[in-house]
Amino acid sequence: MDRSKGLDRLLSESLWDILIIGGGATGLGAALDAASRGHSVALIESQDFASGTSSRSTKLVHGGVRYLKQGNLSLVRGALRERGLLLQNAPHLVKPLPFVIPSRHWPERTYFATGLRFYDWLAGGLGIKKTQALSQAETLKAIPCLATENLYGGVQYWDGQFDDARLAIDLATTTWEYGGLALNYVKADELIMENGRIAGAVCSDQLGNRSFDIRARCVINATGVFSDEIRRMDNPQAIGFITASQGAHIVVDQERLPMKSALIVPKTSDGRVLFAIPWYNRVIIGTTDTPVDSIEKRPKPFTDEIGFILDNARHYLSVEIDSSDIKSAYAGLRPLVNLNSKGGATSRISRDHHIEISDTGLISIAGGKWTTYRKMGEDVIDKAEESSELEARSCQTENLKIQSHFPKAESPPLHANLPYTSDQLQTSIDLEMAMTIEDILARRLRATVLDNKTSLELANYAADRLIAADRLREVDKARAVEEFQAANRVDLNSLPCLAKPHRH
Repeated sequence: MDRSKGLDRLLSESLWDILIIGGGATGLGAALDAASRGHSVALIESQDFASGTSSRSTKLVHGGVRYLKQGNLSLVRGALRERGLLLQNAPHLVKPLPFVIPSRHWPERTYFATGLRFYDWLAGGLGIKKTQALSQAETLKAIPCLATENLYGGVQYWDGQFDDARLAIDLATTTWEYGGLALNYVKADELIMENGRIAGAVCSDQLGNRSFDIRARCVINATGVFSDEIRRMDNPQAIGFITASQGAHIVVDQERLPMKSALIVPKTSDGRVLFAIPWYNRVIIGTTDTPVDSIEKRPKPFTDEIGFILDNARHYLSVEIDSSDIKSAYAGLRPLVNLNSKGGATSRISRDHHIEISDTGLISIAGGKWTTYRKMGEDVIDKAEESSELEARSCQTENLKIQSHFPKAESPPLHANLPYTSDQLQTSIDLEMAMTIEDILARRLRATVLDNKTSLELANYAADRLIAADRLREVDKARAVEEFQAANRVDLNSLPCLAKPHRH
């Protein structure tokens, strides 16, 4: 992917079949679907690919065990099918992972085992491995750091795990391979109207200070938590349908919490599922479901959320972890589509996706989750063909292999605390459109998630590589390093607190 050549192509094309606004999981899935069908498609993202929600997930490819209890079998069945397809199509990033639910007594273990065998059954021929009931000894072998008090045994089942931001980059790469265009740092400033219909967007290059028009037969709004902003460009009176819910996570060293399997607690004190998941020699612990009124580009965990995760983890772990064990902490905003004006708990809002076509032809897609990105892309391109009189072509992504330019780590690591090499960093600049220090260290390499302190130490090195590639001027280096460190430093003492409700 060459951004400069991509911009030239974006400007030279007089009319695209499809313009997609938003470069997260949903937009990239739609772009790849359209490109692989043979449509001319351009995707623009105002920041970097997956810079929002799509790089801040729990890193799971799953059907959603908790939705079984809610009775949403169609959501679970569909997500399990997509999980199976992802394991086939992106095996370099998506791996099977065993999960263990601890139980306090025999009836509880039987209850969990029965439900999870039904979960296996719903997966059909795309299942991973069969659910097993575990004795106390087998449970502790899988998760040695599990607290033994009131532990009868457990149930082990299988789901998938992945690297969210890296999958996003590979989706962009594969879109280019199929003739589509995906560009970061191109912002849609306003929509173009002709004869009462959407005909494209007025856009600006965020790195080059120039504005231009992109014309398209169809415009898709795939901006996640920012969907209502684009919808109001189309219709200022549009009623918002996005309810944002924040999910926070902490990251600790796997040496501190040795576990071969992931831990899942099906119901915490707020009714959510708690995960502790091994990932790149770390353990990610989360998540929360905190309603938020303001939608931030850089959401941060609330101190209350960090405390909640630590408190709940202590109930189930024999190791006493505290804030000094935290290598990193991050939060993402879920773009939940709430069509119920009466509101309600965000944990009860459906994770199904929703597609809306406005009177002017703007197509908005929101909701869903990473696991179902491919199906979301298929559904929205089907709608685009139907509503914009594009030639109807069959979806190609069910068995389409996701491609990657990212090399294996075969040279010495950049830092003893991280699994990445200088070759991988250089590839992110040369072939993966990394334009800033944060693009490199937060999303191409997952340094900010794995070890926050170390990522800050590597900022100067990343800046030097950008300077060598003419992506950064030497005179701007100090400012760029300072801005990256200020934006990404995790200081638990400076995190915001949750707003307390007013008492009347």
